[in-house]
Amino acid sequence: MAGTFATSPSTLANLNTLTPRPVQGLFGDNYLSLADMDFTKQFLPDVYEKEVERFGNRTVNGFLRMVGAEMPMSSDRVVWSEQGRLHVAFNDAAVDNTSATTTVTLISEANKDLLGVGMTVILAKGVNVVKARIATVSAAGSNTITVAPYGAGNLNALGSGPLTAVKLFVYGSEFAKGSQDGGKSIDAKFTQFSNKPIILRDKYTVNGSDTAQIGWVEVTSENGASGYLWYLKSEHEARLRFEDQLEMAMIEAVKDEGTTTNSAGAAGFEGSEGLFEAIETRGMIFNDQDFDNATGLTGLAEFDTILAELDKQGAIEENMLFLDRSTSLAIDNMLARANSYGTGGTSYGVFNNSEDMALNLGFSGFRRGSYDFYKTDWKYLNDSTTRGLLGDVEGVFVPAGTSTVYDQNLGKNIARPFLHVRYRASEADDRKMKSWITGSVGGNYTSAADEMNVHFLSERTLCVQAANNFVMLKKTS
Repeated sequence: MAGTFATSPSTLANLNTLTPRPVQGLFGDNYLSLADMDFTKQFLPDVYEKEVERFGNRTVNGFLRMVGAEMPMSSDRVVWSEQGRLHVAFNDAAVDNTSATTTVTLISEANKDLLGVGMTVILAKGVNVVKARIATVSAAGSNTITVAPYGAGNLNALGSGPLTAVKLFVYGSEFAKGSQDGGKSIDAKFTQFSNKPIILRDKYTVNGSDTAQIGWVEVTSENGASGYLWYLKSEHEARLRFEDQLEMAMIEAVKDEGTTTNSAGAAGFEGSEGLFEAIETRGMIFNDQDFDNATGLTGLAEFDTILAELDKQGAIEENMLFLDRSTSLAIDNMLARANSYGTGGTSYGVFNNSEDMALNLGFSGFRRGSYDFYKTDWKYLNDSTTRGLLGDVEGVFVPAGTSTVYDQNLGKNIARPFLHVRYRASEADDRKMKSWITGSVGGNYTSAADEMNVHFLSERTLCVQAANNFVMLKKTS
């Protein structure tokens, strides 16, 4: 029988620390809030002054610092362009091979104007492949073309009667002697993307009376430092929570450009495209993985399915895997069954081949096919108060390195990490992370209220470039 928690971990208190001092002195960054813990009997002899660290390091940020960068922007929207495919291919076509000349209809294809007279193509339905030469285009601008197959009068090898979902691609051309004109001018295709920053705000309020009650508690901070804090620690907890939310918002944000009644878009909140939405919309989703399948090497076969799809995209050699605990262990087991070196990690190319650097960041590496993978646990997917509460996302594959894109503002091609944050900034105001104090407590006299308000603000957005190279591992049940 599986064990269960008597109390849900997500309902337990969420405590944090500030900057402790080695002496009991009053400083502006080492105070605690009376509301955090019941210290009304602070001065009774039985009260422990040492704070218990029952959750360890509770922050979940750091993901974007590992894989991306942060850069300023001055406008309220970032726009970039990504390259299109180099070769001409169609996934959706219909063939009418009932006549002597074969008609091919390009269904719902935006690139139907890319085919021209003289091009040689390969058409396939399943495993039946027939080579054909395009002889004539039925009409300019039409989505219907006719082809003259090599060695046959029609495409009977593809089946009798009209067919749907026939695939074709251009592999070359052939023209007669003395031809006057040949080839087809094709303009380079590109796709334009944009994202807008969102404004994140939070604050912490404490009344003047609470700031006057001085008490001490000995703590160990998130970075391992120890010392004393005087009460009012909640302000720093609010700051840490806000810094976590800056990253979580870049991961979870969604767009709403519609005007549906009662929607966020109708209320004027357009939102922004976060990492998960970008992968859902433009990337790859792998559902219900089972890397830890003990029957032969079927778990490795599932991983190879992902590699086959990466081959069809950018085939970027180095990728980082950010996984929840169960998926990370499943990959360890998969590698251990396939080869005993796998779980130890032997490939660290993205870290200048430094094993120490990789392990210090929590990564271990392995190689499969022509790809290097650097695996680490992602706390955001494990924590019971963040995405670990849902358990639907098991991990993401993030390509390492940079992409070359055309920046509309700069007017030139630039190299950017595939994943990076843009924040609003100018010479007059830097909105990467702002903090200010209002009220009448703590030396600030901006209002008549007997309180101190600590405000936080940031305006930022995430750019996910070449999202077709990202993979999300997701549960569907």
